[in-house]
Amino acid sequence: QVQLVESGGGLVQAGGSLRLSCAASGSIFRVDAMSWYRQAPGKQRELVAAITSGGSTNYADSVKGRFTISRDNAKNTVYLQMNSLKPEDTAVYYCAADIWVVTGLARQQYNYWGQGTQVTVSS
Repeated sequence: QVQLVESGGGLVQAGGSLRLSCAASGSIFRVDAMSWYRQAPGKQRELVAAITSGGSTNYADSVKGRFTISRDNAKNTVYLQMNSLKPEDTAVYYCAADIWVVTGLARQQYNYWGQGTQVTVSS
């Protein structure tokens, strides 16, 4: 019914930049908060950044000043601009979203996750 598809990961040298995108599609009524998480090998998944439908944002301390989250509500898409990348940013990055879906005459909110995209930063 609803899918989140991420793109933009890859291999970059330390100090470089990448831009991740995540597009939601399907029987969507409304998309509320959208977020980016990451999980490095042997570590727990952690919140990187989040943005509300109104544009309010919050960031993990480790990425403040380097990463910027934004969204295009018309396209149901969230972005993560990552600058000044460090080797410790290496992880699988996942997007997540709280989405109201249409099921018949009803609407219900669910939390959806993308499949993840690998970001590798070499030193």
